[in-house]
Amino acid sequence: MRAIVVDAFGDPDVLQLKDIPDPVPGAGQVVVRLHAAGVNPVEAYIRSGAYYRKPPLPWTPGFDGAGTVESAGSGVTEFRTGDRVYVASLGSWNGTYAERVLCDAAHVHPLPEDVSFAQGASLGVPATTAHRALFGRAQAKRDETVLVHGASGAVGVPCVQLARAAGLTVLGTAGSDRGLEVAKEAGCQHVFSHKDPGRADAIRAATGGRGVDVIVEMLASANLDLDLTLLAPRGRVVIVGSRGRIEIDPRFTMAKDAAILGMALWNVPPEESTRIHADLVQALRAGTLRPIVGREMPLAAAAAAHLALFDGHAEGKLILAT
Repeated sequence: MRAIVVDAFGDPDVLQLKDIPDPVPGAGQVVVRLHAAGVNPVEAYIRSGAYYRKPPLPWTPGFDGAGTVESAGSGVTEFRTGDRVYVASLGSWNGTYAERVLCDAAHVHPLPEDVSFAQGASLGVPATTAHRALFGRAQAKRDETVLVHGASGAVGVPCVQLARAAGLTVLGTAGSDRGLEVAKEAGCQHVFSHKDPGRADAIRAATGGRGVDVIVEMLASANLDLDLTLLAPRGRVVIVGSRGRIEIDPRFTMAKDAAILGMALWNVPPEESTRIHADLVQALRAGTLRPIVGREMPLAAAAAAHLALFDGHAEGKLILAT
């Protein structure tokens, strides 16, 4: 089969398309014939060698994908050959930038017929992150207000949709006209441009001056200090992403009994992951969760895809067609 292989950490050009042996399932494992693979920033950080976790080399990147079950090992009873599935395999180094992937059955989940393979490949890291940020860390509740920074991005879109389905009022930010359109399409009731110097006042006005109960923060290194001024009493900021350090005024947390909460999917225990994916599959079947695919590129263009992750156009999910 064809797969992207990394033999040495480095720049995107270390992502090489090669022929490697087809995987064979062992007990409790499934081989999925992939039609789409999701591309996530964490894979670019790992590929660079700068991430705190490193896989053994050679390594095929990718934690998310979607396709059909090709074969299963002994003890697997929940899937049959030909079943449509999505893969969410964070924690495994068997990558999805490939025509086939070998997974533990626990990392494979049913994909409804009306959800495309590209949408299915958008679910693993992004939707799990969104669900845990909202409900696992922030404990968001019906009738609260949530601000999603980067609401047009791969994590932002499911965050908006899951929050709306749970009865929250959703505000979102984006950095381009198309991004603002995607945020509205995802379900934001109010949208604001990152580039608007008056966005903080506009966000406060949209909440009647009270502030927001929850902020899902994709770039804390740029926004965290401002976020603390936007919170309602007992508000929570969940940090999903950051690219460096930032200075904040802790007094803003004191005045409102506010909380700053970090999160990483590596910390999710298996039983919590099982609950999250049960909720995601239910939301897919109900139609309240529908990933928005921004760009699709061929598998051979993995290096270009890694560059595109950081080009400032976070408008839906970036997918490799396998």
